[in-house]
Amino acid sequence: MYVIELTFTCPVDEVQPQVVPHLNYLDEHYAKKHFIASGAKNPRDGGIIIANGKLPRDELDKIISEDPFYKHNMADYRVVEFVVDKYDDAIESLL
Repeated sequence: MYVIELTFTCPVDEVQPQVVPHLNYLDEHYAKKHFIASGAKNPRDGGIIIANGKLPRDELDKIISEDPFYKHNMADYRVVEFVVDKYDDAIESLL
């Protein structure tokens, strides 16, 4: 399983023009079952994406490179991979 932390490298108002393209990007990867959950951090200095643990890391890196925030150098990305030891049965198919 992966936790992807995005931290904006510019003011939030400069990110705003890329929010809709970013949401479309998220929708695309939810449809492909790549992403499990996502949302803005509080305070709003970036966001979090939880990605499917079945993705190979190199494929995840390619997916991240497609994010409009990444393409426009608006965010830094930190990927944390972790081994799931305990989980709710609802997510078993994603592990």
